[in-house]
Amino acid sequence: MNKIWLFGASLCMVLALGSCKPKQSAYKAAYEQAKEKESTAPVEVVEEEDVVEEVTPVSKPRTSNVSTRAERISAAQGEDASRLKRYSVVIGSFKNKTNAYALKERMQNAGYNAVLGENEQGMLRVIVASFNDKADAADSRDAIKAKYAPQFQDAWILERQY
Repeated sequence: MNKIWLFGASLCMVLALGSCKPKQSAYKAAYEQAKEKESTAPVEVVEEEDVVEEVTPVSKPRTSNVSTRAERISAAQGEDASRLKRYSVVIGSFKNKTNAYALKERMQNAGYNAVLGENEQGMLRVIVASFNDKADAADSRDAIKAKYAPQFQDAWILERQY
């Protein structure tokens, strides 16, 4: 009788411990699926066009009542701080450096002069354009939203605090 009871207890123990194995395979499968989806996404080819700029007479400065988010931001390690102006168009915010650098590289490959900024909380902001004029930043943000719809619909304007 004791042997049957011992066999039953050991069988229960094996089943209990066997069902608690880590679910790493599920995470790995999801990661691989996302990676495959990313690599098979169609690549958009951006052709450069000759731009002829018109010289317009100096007029009164444009004003904009677009909302901004004010932060103390500095260039991330290894970035050129001179490329950060007062108003910047942010298309992504990351705590993970790998994700931030991947998006920055992707936008550079698309022809943007992307730069990473870091705020006081350690968030990395992927900035695709930076201006001294708020209206220019708003125009750039709207152009990016239109060009990359629906991907960057949450792009926003960061007002740099010094």
